[in-house]
Amino acid sequence: MKILMLSDVFFPRVNGVSTSIQTFRADLQALGHSVTLVAPEYGASHEQSGAPAGASNASGADPQIVRIPSRPVPRDPEDRLFVWSKLMAYLRTLRPDDVDLVHIQTPFMAHYAGVRLARRLGAPLIETYHTYFEHYLHHYVPGLPAALTRYVARRFTVAQCHDVQAVVSPSRQMAEALRAYGVQTPIEVLPTGLPPLCFKHGDGSRYRAMQGIAPDRPTALFVGRVAHEKNIDFLIEMLVRLREMVPNVLLIIAGEGPAEAHIRALVTARGLDAHVHYQGYMDRHTTLLDCYRAADAFVFASRTETQGLVLLEAMAQGTPVVSTAVMGTADVLAGVQGAVVVPEEIEAFATGVARVLGDRNLRAQLGELARQDALRWSSRHMAERLLKLYEQLIEDDLVTRPTAAETREEVRGT
Repeated sequence: MKILMLSDVFFPRVNGVSTSIQTFRADLQALGHSVTLVAPEYGASHEQSGAPAGASNASGADPQIVRIPSRPVPRDPEDRLFVWSKLMAYLRTLRPDDVDLVHIQTPFMAHYAGVRLARRLGAPLIETYHTYFEHYLHHYVPGLPAALTRYVARRFTVAQCHDVQAVVSPSRQMAEALRAYGVQTPIEVLPTGLPPLCFKHGDGSRYRAMQGIAPDRPTALFVGRVAHEKNIDFLIEMLVRLREMVPNVLLIIAGEGPAEAHIRALVTARGLDAHVHYQGYMDRHTTLLDCYRAADAFVFASRTETQGLVLLEAMAQGTPVVSTAVMGTADVLAGVQGAVVVPEEIEAFATGVARVLGDRNLRAQLGELARQDALRWSSRHMAERLLKLYEQLIEDDLVTRPTAAETREEVRGT
């Protein structure tokens, strides 16, 4: 099968969408399928010699990743915007025989380009809905009432979901939210799985030694984009109370993002500079695994996760989790034994973390159970499920849209 994925983000931009795309691509390719990804270039836009119509394979390492020239996003130094003319120029080079199915991964330029391409080629079209916009869009458009931004986010979401033949939701909670919005398009709940590499034991002692963290210092860890929607403010306020219970506690904040300056200022204002260690993005195959293993507890309180993949990554490393269970994280934590689920309430959350930090035997027990829980999330199994969905969409397309084959013949002749 020849699959074309389009995304407004991908590595080196580190987030759950990039990880999901990489994980599914690797497994689909291992199953014998061709998966071409169209994503922005990061850094200076340039045309690479021999690349079609303004596109380039910036890394040179993967010929099935097509990098399109891009420009910076205002007020968001991490992200990039496709140069629309370059994106369209590349997509116009594709013929019906090049693509069996189009899979959109993000709801910005990639969405509208993917819709145009699928219609032109007569190809089935699917979209993964990775992002729960309504609860944090107001952070990025200050000055507008939150109620208005929620309404706009919902209408925007419904319209886009109705552009495609099927929607993939990473969790049941996100699927329920989409249906409550009024989405009528069929929704398949299909989370991102964990590749075998996630279960390779990291070296926590090595990480602590490199970062100057004492071997016996009680340490909690947050991994994720440092952004308003991750609810890191709550973790900082919780740390104020946790410090009273565990005086030498340390919180590692691993990640980068637009709220970094805000979080640093809040930490300083609360007198917690000696209790917070900032760590930028890390190599997911080495340093990040070491960091997970170095922590005595993984803490998380995001309200907007469509899945919460970092919870699974921590569990795969045998790190006990203390987390709220909201939206996608409720799916991940349902029925697990290696986690302490707490409400978003400072006293209860701090008490849960203190309990884990203060009991070595409990940590060992929770860690082993967490690792067993994570084993249920095989990336290969998830990829096989996605492949079945692709096959069904192609079959349905041939049966219910008899003009699709005619469209392909017509395009071949142009």
